Amino acid sequence: MTLLSRILRHDRTLAVVALLVVIALSWIWLLVGAGLGMEEMDMGGGQMMMMAPPWTPSYAALIFVMWAVMMAAMMLPAATPTILLVDALARQRANGSEATGLFTAGYLVVWGAFSVLATGLQWSLVRVALLGDDMASASPVLVGGLLIAAGIYQWTPLKQACLNHCRAPFDFLTRHWGRGPFRAGLHHGLFCLGCCWMLMLLLFAFGLMNLLWIAALALLVLIEKVLPIGGRMSHVTGVALLAWGVGVLVLQFFIRQ
Repeated sequence: MTLLSRILRHDRTLAVVALLVVIALSWIWLLVGAGLGMEEMDMGGGQMMMMAPPWTPSYAALIFVMWAVMMAAMMLPAATPTILLVDALARQRANGSEATGLFTAGYLVVWGAFSVLATGLQWSLVRVALLGDDMASASPVLVGGLLIAAGIYQWTPLKQACLNHCRAPFDFLTRHWGRGPFRAGLHHGLFCLGCCWMLMLLLFAFGLMNLLWIAALALLVLIEKVLPIGGRMSHVTGVALLAWGVGVLVLQFFIRQ
């Protein structure tokens, strides 16, 4: 048996390793600043603030890459069980690696499209001074509004329908596999987007490069989609986000009095 044939027999292991490498590299890219060239500004009293460069076409492209890599880092861990199931199904037809790659590519195309929209939204918020140069919200009202909207969305039928699809990958693939791996990946990505888009917008509330907030949201997505308590967790989180948002707005009201 040749070395190549031994490697091909372990294509499932290769799929796992490939996913882990992509996820790890995505997180490392975020940890080192996503190539955005954020500059430190002395705010006095020993306080430093990270300031973003001015918006140019090249900077907008970097922002898109940041969003795309961030979505891969946050969403691929929760999508891994489905991707591995795709690999198992495809290996029965002797095209495992190709089908797994096409499915994953289709999934990431959806989040790439979301990254384009998120980049435009970020530019718009900066233009109207609702997002600071440190990439965090400059408006407590915006923070409260995003938290309330996310909390309400956690309870909507659309959220629950999309979450149910994401939590039942075998049923999903039974319905959509006949359309081909790439289109099946697109459909899975759309269900995933319908489940998580409002949570992703919470990144605007507390900082797009706030790694603790990014990790917390990624963990929440993973729990919702993979763990047995995921379905109930979405409702619990919805109540918590709603209460948090109301608290932010009430506090802001009293501060202005």
